[in-house]
Amino acid sequence: MERLTEAGHPMNGAGRSPVPAALLNVHQVAELLGCSVRHVYRLAETGRMPKPAKLGALVRWPQRAIESWVADGCPSCCTGGER
Repeated sequence: MERLTEAGHPMNGAGRSPVPAALLNVHQVAELLGCSVRHVYRLAETGRMPKPAKLGALVRWPQRAIESWVADGCPSCCTGGER
């Protein structure tokens, strides 16, 4: 069982500090979903997938958010789960 910090983040092997969450770029998300980069941007712009984190000019998605979204059947994020 994975150990978590008080904030709910996974601990590293030594149990002292959290393991950083993996952030995926648009190309990695497109590859995971089996679609084009443009389609990923369309999904994000219309609220049909988890919102990305914007770090200056960079756009990244938390890997866990994408994996959970896919595991849940890719529900629309802007309509409360309706497709």
